Amino acid sequence: MNAWLLALAIGVCGGAAVWLILARDLLRMVVGLALAGTAVNLFVLMAGRVGAGLPAILADGETVLAATAANPLPQALVLTAIVIGFAFVCFALVLVLAILARRPAGDVAALADAEPGAGPDGKPLPFEAERRA
Repeated sequence: MNAWLLALAIGVCGGAAVWLILARDLLRMVVGLALAGTAVNLFVLMAGRVGAGLPAILADGETVLAATAANPLPQALVLTAIVIGFAFVCFALVLVLAILARRPAGDVAALADAEPGAGPDGKPLPFEAERRA
């Protein structure tokens, strides 16, 4: 039952992450990237076997973990990914705040400048043509 709940949590986090990343608001994109990292961390943790297991500690004289021991590698990877993800989200938030600070007060479309303008036929202009105009 726990595996199904974890799979559902991964699906919800992943779906919400994709929905937020595709949003037009920069802050929502950052939150979506944080949720995507959470979904990947849950997936890696689930791949390391869900359930109770013996601690991954070797007794004196043993060289191999017991078959029922918890796998320490996914736990270490997820712990490292949490720290890296936190640093990435902090950097992304500072970057978004710097972008928004350079915008005029009433302008809320922070990504509008990155999109090419429309040509006479309604299709986006190539990057070089827009630069010349």
